[in-house]
Amino acid sequence: MNKSLLYTKEVEVKFSADIVVAGGGPAGVSAAVSAAKLGAKVYIIEQSGTFGGSSILAGVPELMNFDDGEKFISHGFGKEVFDALGLKSEFKREWYNVRPEQLKRVYDNLIEESKVNVLFYTRVVDAILDNGEIKALILSGAEGVFAIEGKAFIDATGSGALSVLAGAEYEYGDENGTPMSATLCSMWGGVDFSKKGYDNERYMEAYNNGVFSQYDTVLPGIKANFPEINVGFGNVGHSFELDDTSTESLTQATLHARKILKQYEKYYKEYVRGCENSVLIKSADYIGIRASRRIKCEYMLTKDDYFKKESFYDEIGRYSYPIDIHPITSDKEGMEGFSKAVSIAHNSGESYSIPFRSLVVKGVRNLLVAGRNIGADHYMQASIRVIPACYITGQGAGAAASIAVENSVGVKDISIEKLKEKLASLCK
Repeated sequence: MNKSLLYTKEVEVKFSADIVVAGGGPAGVSAAVSAAKLGAKVYIIEQSGTFGGSSILAGVPELMNFDDGEKFISHGFGKEVFDALGLKSEFKREWYNVRPEQLKRVYDNLIEESKVNVLFYTRVVDAILDNGEIKALILSGAEGVFAIEGKAFIDATGSGALSVLAGAEYEYGDENGTPMSATLCSMWGGVDFSKKGYDNERYMEAYNNGVFSQYDTVLPGIKANFPEINVGFGNVGHSFELDDTSTESLTQATLHARKILKQYEKYYKEYVRGCENSVLIKSADYIGIRASRRIKCEYMLTKDDYFKKESFYDEIGRYSYPIDIHPITSDKEGMEGFSKAVSIAHNSGESYSIPFRSLVVKGVRNLLVAGRNIGADHYMQASIRVIPACYITGQGAGAAASIAVENSVGVKDISIEKLKEKLASLCK
């Protein structure tokens, strides 16, 4: 039987800002930089000591396509990151395996140049509301518990944590409430990428030989981030039925994932060409969550919107990426489900429209969402969750929040014409 207790404490208001961004992943950094460029005083709150979110903390330094097969589509902040990393595009929906430290420095520089205020090693504990409006956030940091006041807030936590603290409703998982699987990614050395075979070409042989304890044929594999020294990052193995809204579930999934990584080390050494001398250097510090809460917003993007050619009247950008739903169950049906979902993709030059209303949290006057927790169904979330799309929704949220603060209105009531003007200025 669970007990409860009443806990009250007077806390110091240590900081105040026009806009407070919770979460330092790609959406959060994009939102903070965009709002600051438009003249707002911005604080960004990050629980770790680095920007980048899953690409850094969860060991997935892979940026998906910035183009739709014909033209660049992640404009503004996305283009700044793209150029700062020295990336080139032939408009073939290329994915980029980047170097984590380089990506960190790009984010650091953009934050510093735009004069965003940063609070690392800080977690959002609670939200203080008055008449449906957030007045302050309760934070926990090295000095204890304290507060920050703000006029507008952006939830870029990836899990929708701030929105839930503010009382927002949300959807979770598929029609049965089950989310797609997660992965504890890893760093590998000793891989001869010039000779490396296809990652899962001998998976079934190894599975039948008892190498693996769970059935999981979807193996994105080890990518060459540092081919000159035979080092890359591995997106290998899945944790199924992980509920990332539960601390216990997160804990057990992480322990399970570290255990099965030993099985993958055996597999690569014994079954994959070019990996005979491979070494598992380390597992990531955070388990990689692909799907979490989808916050209920003024408009919920659906699978039907994926192929619509029309633009929403409040479009903040367009993106193009498959319905990338990783296996939900550890069986043949789950693997086939992934293949079926990921086959839903655009033709060259096609993309879907992203409306501002999908960032506007229902019931909270001054709160926006950005990143994978925006208003979308299970299918659309699986597409819009990747980094170049997060740059787009973050930028849209940052620009919208700056307008709301400048005009002393709720985020729902900003001028869409003014929003488009601000976004155009950011994308020059």
